Amino acid sequence: MKLIEELGRVVLCRDLPEHGLCAGDIGTVVLVHRRGEGYEVEFVTLDGKTIAVVTLMSDEVRKAGSAMDESGKIVE
Repeated sequence: MKLIEELGRVVLCRDLPEHGLCAGDIGTVVLVHRRGEGYEVEFVTLDGKTIAVVTLMSDEVRKAGSAMDESGKIVE
């Protein structure tokens, strides 16, 4: 998987009901952990209010614009 850089847009790959987030929600990477092993991602409403800032592992997000195949593997 390619490194997603800070301020990169990502798509959430699984539901996070404890944060009010669903798979497919779009967020912005605000911090990259351990060369892309994990990310701090901010999710906001359309009017810019923060919903949540969540630490996620690299397999829990995919770069916006990428897709997933039937097995769940990310296709660039």
